[in-house]
Amino acid sequence: MGQILIRNIDAAVLAALRKRAAASGTSTEEQARRALAKAVGLDRDDAVRRLDEIRKAIGRPGDESVVADLRRDRRRDEP
Repeated sequence: MGQILIRNIDAAVLAALRKRAAASGTSTEEQARRALAKAVGLDRDDAVRRLDEIRKAIGRPGDESVVADLRRDRRRDEP
């Protein structure tokens, strides 16, 4: 993980981050990380929403599992 130091943050911006942090039970630093991630298009909630859309489009995998496939193959080789 990298680090950056941001100087000269407007007092109103810092106050808003602190207020948001207090409301969500996180640190001001975490709120700043989330805001930066969202600003560059890496918002977690958006990513989860996109994944859900993809899952709906693709559908759920069948009931078959890799283990079931392996067992079926092993039975095929039995005498």
